[in-house]
Amino acid sequence: KLYADRPDKTITLMDLATIGAKYLKKEGLLEGLDESEEINACSIKIKVDANGEEQDWLLMFKNETHNHPTEIEPFGGAATCLGGAIRDPLSGRSYVFSAMRVTGAGDPRVPVKDTLKGKLPQRKIVTTAAAGYSSYGNQIGLATGHVAEIYHPGYVAKRMEIGAVMGAAPQKNVVRMRPEPSDVVILLGGRTGRDGCGGATGSSKSHTLSSLESCGAEVQKGNAPEERKLQRLFRNPKVTTLIKRCNDFGAGGVSVAIGELADGLNINLNAVPKKYDGLDGTELAISESQERMAVVVAAKDVDAFISYASQENLEASVVAEVTEQKRLVIHWNGINIVDLSREFLNSNGAPKHTNIRVCAPQQEAQTLEYLPHRERFQKVLQDLNVCSQKGLVERFDSTIGANTVLMPFGGIRQLTPTQAMAFKIPMLQGDTTTAAMMAWGFDPYLSERSPYHGAMMAVVESVAKLVAIGADYHDVWLTFQEYFERTKNDPARWGKPFAALLGALESQINLGCAAIGGKDSMSGSFEDIDVPPTLVSFAVATAKTSDILSPEFKQAGHKVALVLPKYNPNGTIDFASVKEVVQTVTQLIRSKKVVSAWALSFGGVCEAVCKMAFGNHIGFAFDHMPQDNVLYKGVYGGFVLELCEEVPGLEILGQTTADGCITLAEEGKLSLDELCALWQSPLESIFPCKAKGEGKTVQAFSSPAKAPLISTVKCASPQVLIPVFPGTNCEYDTARAFELAGGKGDIFVIRNLNASQIEESVDEFARRVLNAQIIAIPGGFSGGDEPDGSGKFITAFFRNPKIKEAVRTLLKKNDGLMCGICNGFQALIKLGLVPYGDILEPDENAPTLTFNTIGRHQSMLVRTRVASNQSPWLMHTKVGDIQTVAISHGEGRFVADEALVRTLAQNGQIATQYVDLAGNPTMEMPYNPNGSVLAVEGILSPDGRVFGKMGHSERMGNLVYKNVPGYQNSGIFQSAVGYYKE
Repeated sequence: KLYADRPDKTITLMDLATIGAKYLKKEGLLEGLDESEEINACSIKIKVDANGEEQDWLLMFKNETHNHPTEIEPFGGAATCLGGAIRDPLSGRSYVFSAMRVTGAGDPRVPVKDTLKGKLPQRKIVTTAAAGYSSYGNQIGLATGHVAEIYHPGYVAKRMEIGAVMGAAPQKNVVRMRPEPSDVVILLGGRTGRDGCGGATGSSKSHTLSSLESCGAEVQKGNAPEERKLQRLFRNPKVTTLIKRCNDFGAGGVSVAIGELADGLNINLNAVPKKYDGLDGTELAISESQERMAVVVAAKDVDAFISYASQENLEASVVAEVTEQKRLVIHWNGINIVDLSREFLNSNGAPKHTNIRVCAPQQEAQTLEYLPHRERFQKVLQDLNVCSQKGLVERFDSTIGANTVLMPFGGIRQLTPTQAMAFKIPMLQGDTTTAAMMAWGFDPYLSERSPYHGAMMAVVESVAKLVAIGADYHDVWLTFQEYFERTKNDPARWGKPFAALLGALESQINLGCAAIGGKDSMSGSFEDIDVPPTLVSFAVATAKTSDILSPEFKQAGHKVALVLPKYNPNGTIDFASVKEVVQTVTQLIRSKKVVSAWALSFGGVCEAVCKMAFGNHIGFAFDHMPQDNVLYKGVYGGFVLELCEEVPGLEILGQTTADGCITLAEEGKLSLDELCALWQSPLESIFPCKAKGEGKTVQAFSSPAKAPLISTVKCASPQVLIPVFPGTNCEYDTARAFELAGGKGDIFVIRNLNASQIEESVDEFARRVLNAQIIAIPGGFSGGDEPDGSGKFITAFFRNPKIKEAVRTLLKKNDGLMCGICNGFQALIKLGLVPYGDILEPDENAPTLTFNTIGRHQSMLVRTRVASNQSPWLMHTKVGDIQTVAISHGEGRFVADEALVRTLAQNGQIATQYVDLAGNPTMEMPYNPNGSVLAVEGILSPDGRVFGKMGHSERMGNLVYKNVPGYQNSGIFQSAVGYYKE
C-alpha cells in the first residue's frame, strides 16, 4: 500500500525496519512524531503539565548497543554503551533523565574452568559489565529505572549489552536551522585520544580466538563527570537557542560527527584538543573518544557560546567552518588529507543484493515428564529468566533526580519487581504530573524457534507491560534493537532478520504503534555458536502520575482476574483480541477498579502471582489451576489483575490472602517465604544480596532537644550555597529541595581547567560563603571517587585558607548551617566538620566512611529513625520518627571506634540510625545497607549546625516511589529554612 504508486521500488532490510512508521504516518496516525533534518534520537511531541500549565515538550529516546566492546573489555564497553546512548538525545538538546539496561548472557554460574578458549568467563563478563554500566550511570547522575539480564546459551557467542534512555526538553528550547556558509563548528567537551579507533568497524566483526588480544584499542574510555558538564550546559536555554545543529561523537569520530553537520565543511584537525601529543591526522579524524559534541553556531555567537561553556568548566574550540562548496575537506598540518564531494558521500556506496530464504518455524520441544504443581512452581521460580535479579538491579542508582515514580522493586519488602520504568518529566522549577514510561519485550527461546513469532511477541509484550502500569496503547511508540548472527552470505541466515522484521511489522501495523528508531548488529557469532535471533522491542509512552500502577498485591481479600487474548492455530496472535484486551485493562485501571496488574511474561501465571505476592507478603489462593501453557509459559498480551471491586465478565483466577502462602487448588499451600528464598537463590553467588555481619542487636539512641532552636539571624528566604565539583550530580535535586522549603539555591560550579580558573573559583566561592546562610554539599562522585576514596577533591578545596576562614566565619559568627549528603557527608567527615565542628587536619582515630560490607554499590529505599533532634536541621522532627529515604552509594559504611560512637550518642550527635520494618536499629541487610557501626546513618557537629548523612533526603517529591509504602519527606530542608524564619 505504501508504494502502490512505485511498482519499481526495491524494498531493503533497512526499509523493513522503518516501513511500519512510514505506512502509519501515511495513514495519518503519527501526529505526535517530531521530524527534522537532524538525526539524534527518536523524538515525539508531548504535552507536559508544568506547574499547572500545559506546555509543548519534546520527549526523546534512544537504544544503544556495545556488544563487541563489552565482550572484549566488559567494564569500559558497558560504561560507554550508556555514555553513547545518553549523547544521542543530549545532542538533540534534551535533558536525559532515565535509563534502562537489557543484556544477554550465557549462564554465569558455569565454572571458570569450562570457559571456551578465546573467551572471558561469563561470570567475569556479567559482573564487570554491570559494574561498568552502573559506574557510568551512577557518576553522571542518571536514574536507571529498570535492569534485566536475559540468559541463553547462544549469548556465549557474544554478549548483548543494550542501554536505552529517555530525555526531554521544552520544545521552545530546541532550535533547528540549516547551517549556512560562514557558520562555525565548535568541538565541545572532552579531548581526543587514540581510544576507540576502529570501534565502529570492530563492532561489525565476529568474535575470534584472537579478539581478546587484538581488539582492546577499539574500546572507548568513558568520562561520566565530563558528560555531566555537557548535560548542565545543554539544559540552559540561552545555550541551546544558539545551536543551529548538533551531533555527538560516536562511530567515526570527527569525520562523521562533524562531517554530517553540513554539505560543505572545512575541518582543521590541528584545532582539535588532544589528550596527548603524537596523534596523526587519521587518528584525529576517526578517534571515537567519548564525551564530545559538535555544534554549529553563527560566527557572531561563538564568543558567547564559548563563555557559557567555560562557566560549566568545559573546553570549547572552533574546529571547522561551513563552506559554500559542497565538499568535505579535512586538513592537518597544512595538507588536505580528505577532499570528497557531498554527492559521493550521500550515495551510500554501491548497492548490494543477496538472496533470502525463510525457514519454517521449529516446533517447541515437548516434555513428557510429569511434575506436581508444587515442584513446577519451584522449578519456574529458579529459572534464570524468572529468578530474582535484585542483587544486580540495586547496583544502579534508581532515585537520582527525585522523579522516580516506580522503584525497581515494590512493596513494603521491596521484593516485587516492576515490569517497566516510569519517571516524572524533569523540571528545573516547580513540579509536573506528567510521566514518561518505558518497557521492553523479548523471549530468546521463542525467537530461536521462530524469529517471526519472536519479534511479533516482543512488540506485544513491550506494549502490554506499559498498559499494565497505566499507559494507553494508542500513545505507545517503539524502537527496536536487532542482534543476529553473521550471515556469511547464507540465504537461510539472512532469512532470520528478514522474518523478525516482518513479524515486528505485523505488530506495528495491527496495533498502530510505530517503530521510529532502532539499531542493528549482525556480528553475533563465535566459531560454531550463534546468538539467538534477537529483536528486542522498547516501548515508550506518557501518562499522568496518578494513573500509574504498580504490580505488587495491595490487600488481602481481593479477587484476582486472568485476562487472555486469543491465538491463531499457527501460533500468531489475534490482534483484534489483543486490542480488546488492552483496552479493557486500560479502562479498568483508569476507573481505579484494578489496584495491581502484571503483563504475562516468560514464566506465565506462576511467575505473575508469586512476584506480585512477594512485595507485601500477601498470599494468593487459586480457585482453579489454568492449563500448563498459561500457568508456566508466557502468554504475551495476557494480564493478571488484582481487583478492588467486582467486574462482571472477567475470569476469576483466585483471591489474595493474608496467610503468607500460595494456595494451589488441589495440592495445598506453598509458603511465600520458602518460595521467595528459592526465587532469590539462583544468582546469589553472582549478584549477592546478603553480606556477613547480620543479626547483631543495636541500641536505639535517643537525645531529644530541650528547647526550640531559633536563629538570631532572621531571613525570609535563606541563601543556600551549593558547590558543584567535577563529579557532583545531585545539585539540581538539592537546590529544588531547598527552594520548595522556601530557600534560595545558589549553584556554583567549581572550575579547574587551569590554575587561574581554580584561583577565581576559590575567591568567588569564599565571597559567596559570607553572603550565604547555608552551605549544602550535594552528592555525587567527586573526581570519580579515584584515587584513594571519595571526597578528596572537595576536602582539598575546603582546606584552602580563604575558604576555610570563610566557613569558620559562617558557622561561628554568622549563625550559619552546613550539610553534606552522601559524597558531601564523606567530605564533611574527612574535613572534621562532623563530628568535631571545625575543619581540622586528618586524624587516624577519626571516624570515616568506607566500602559497603557487601562490596558493591547499593541503591534502594531504606528506613531511618531520628535519634537526636538537637540540631536546626532536625527541629521539625521528633526522636523516634521513622522516615523512608533513598540511598545510593558504594562507600557508605560509617566506621568508628565504638567508644567514640557512644560518646557521640551521649552528646546527641548521632542524628539518625538505619532501622528494620519494626523500627529497630539493626546491622541486618538490606535494612542497614552498608553495615554502618551501630546502624549510624547521619551525625551532627557538637552544636548541631553541621549535619552529615548518607541517605538522599533531597530526593523527595509528590507521587514518587508510589510502589513502596512510607513517608519520604524527612523535613530537614524545611527545618533548616525555618530556623531563620521562626
